[in-house]
Amino acid sequence: MFTIIGIAVVLGSVITGYAMGNGNFHILFQPAEIIIIFGAAIGALLISSPGKSVKVIVAHIGGVFAESHLSKDLFLELLLLMNAVFFKIKKEGLVAIESDIENHASSPLFQKYEKIMKDHEVAEFICDTIRTMLSANYPAYELDNLMEIDLEANQHERMLPAHSISRMGDALPGLGIVAAVLGIVITMGFINESAEVLGHHIGAALVGTFFGVLACYGFVGPMATKLEHHAHEREAYLRVIKTSLLAAYSTSFMVQFAVEAGRRAIPGDDRPSFAEVEEAIKKWKTKA
Repeated sequence: MFTIIGIAVVLGSVITGYAMGNGNFHILFQPAEIIIIFGAAIGALLISSPGKSVKVIVAHIGGVFAESHLSKDLFLELLLLMNAVFFKIKKEGLVAIESDIENHASSPLFQKYEKIMKDHEVAEFICDTIRTMLSANYPAYELDNLMEIDLEANQHERMLPAHSISRMGDALPGLGIVAAVLGIVITMGFINESAEVLGHHIGAALVGTFFGVLACYGFVGPMATKLEHHAHEREAYLRVIKTSLLAAYSTSFMVQFAVEAGRRAIPGDDRPSFAEVEEAIKKWKTKA
């Protein structure tokens, strides 16, 4: 919603200002300039990106118009899931959770937390880490390093669309100049025409520079920043899980401490209070 509002504000401000200066809107309609600038920008993106990267970019580009899926309720549900997992491990032993993680889609333990487990990436991160705990008695710092490697690999892929779109945006002013130069080349063919005709062609040529600069700083650059914000939010979400799992493993599954460690890793206004988590766990215990 805010992305659409932002686009409307940018366009509205530019158009209103141009109108206040008694600008001729007809001269702004230059389809050839648009084809040159944006066609070349997309082509440059394809040249610079391997096939796999293009697929990742296409898959995530819709995130420009999506708002953050993170919320206090989602984090609270995540903490309750961590609490349920650690409670079972503490009560029945680490081996007792094996059947749940091997078939988490049908596990009664995990099915209660549909919002969390429907995210395949998150489910695999949790289950793979617990599988590692089951496989050997690793030192806590080794488990920390292993999860960090996973997070870095995930973040690299998540940042790829933002970086690629940002680089494409950076190229737009230059491509706008290319379009403007071609417009001047065309204008030179009318050098013997009247000043009015020459002025029209020069104005049309300069529109290319205008489109390139406006697209870079008004649209494409901010869109890349939006994708970057989404990537950082995703990383913060996974780090809450990492913090909670590591705290549990390093303290022999002290449930309350591990859940509190995860709570404190939640950023900003999305972090539930200590009392809210405690109340949610009390309700969970009455239902368990």
